[in-house]
Amino acid sequence: MPQPAATSCPAEPADKGLLWAMLLDGEGGGSSVGWPGLAAWQPGGGLLWAHFDISSDDSGHWLEEDSGLEPPIAAALLAEDTRPRSAPSRNGLLVILRGVNLNPGAEPDDMVSVRVWLERERIFSVRRRPLRVSGEIRSAVEAGQGPRSAGDFLCWLVEQLADRIGESVEELDEHIDALEEADGNENIMEVRAQLSDLRRQTAQLRRFLAPQRDALERLVRQPDAILAEADNLALREQADRMLRFIEDLDLIRERGMVAQEEFLSRMAYQQNERIYVLSVVAAIFLPLTFLTGLMGMNVGGMPGANSRLGFAVTTLLMTGLALAVAWYFKRRRWL
Repeated sequence: MPQPAATSCPAEPADKGLLWAMLLDGEGGGSSVGWPGLAAWQPGGGLLWAHFDISSDDSGHWLEEDSGLEPPIAAALLAEDTRPRSAPSRNGLLVILRGVNLNPGAEPDDMVSVRVWLERERIFSVRRRPLRVSGEIRSAVEAGQGPRSAGDFLCWLVEQLADRIGESVEELDEHIDALEEADGNENIMEVRAQLSDLRRQTAQLRRFLAPQRDALERLVRQPDAILAEADNLALREQADRMLRFIEDLDLIRERGMVAQEEFLSRMAYQQNERIYVLSVVAAIFLPLTFLTGLMGMNVGGMPGANSRLGFAVTTLLMTGLALAVAWYFKRRRWL
């Protein structure tokens, strides 16, 4: 679609909400320009990439008031809660994606949002929480091996995000393999807790991967002037990867459900086995308990009360009765 000329960037906020600004040379390299270069940039001055931390109020104000972005675009970049989507516009292309959270102490399934606005000569990327992918792209640019255009930048970003997602899916697959191979000596309650946690992580990852795939497919179905044919092919490949990840997550979830049912069955079997043993023991001692209660009555006429062999005879009789009951249970295959 035709692209009007990008607006200049006239002002800068007072704090450090700008993480970096780089002027890409179109050959894979670029140079850092910072706030001064961002404020002085004009259309035709090269491909500008500015990366913001929008937890800074001033950077958010700059994007809303001084960046030249349309209000709906700025609002989408600054939104508190987002889901993956893509929205072509007459001025450019808005893409919102999610990446695996690799920050220390974080859960990978707590996915981090990255929002990008692309024009032919200008790229704004924003985040609220750190995402390593942006820093890796910056390092590639500094090494002269980075993206060469706005469309190429988007392909780099999507591919890097997909690589991290693939690693997380592979870890989940290895985890379910280990849980499925757990033997009876494992702590069943601990295994159940791990299976529940794995299913939660799988559901959380899938929650964002499905709309992320839809966003990439929309980019492919509705080609934009920013994206070259090679970019469309690369994005189609990444959309297919997302589909494979979703299928893998569905399989992991199903395997987790089967494994959890298996462990529940094993736990029920063990509990029933213990209850059965206790029931058999109680059944063997039930007649003995009756006899001891009967013999313990403090009334006259108790047999053997005055005999020196009374206790020995009673003990032998009770032992014989217990053995007889045990033999009967054995014959009936209850033992």
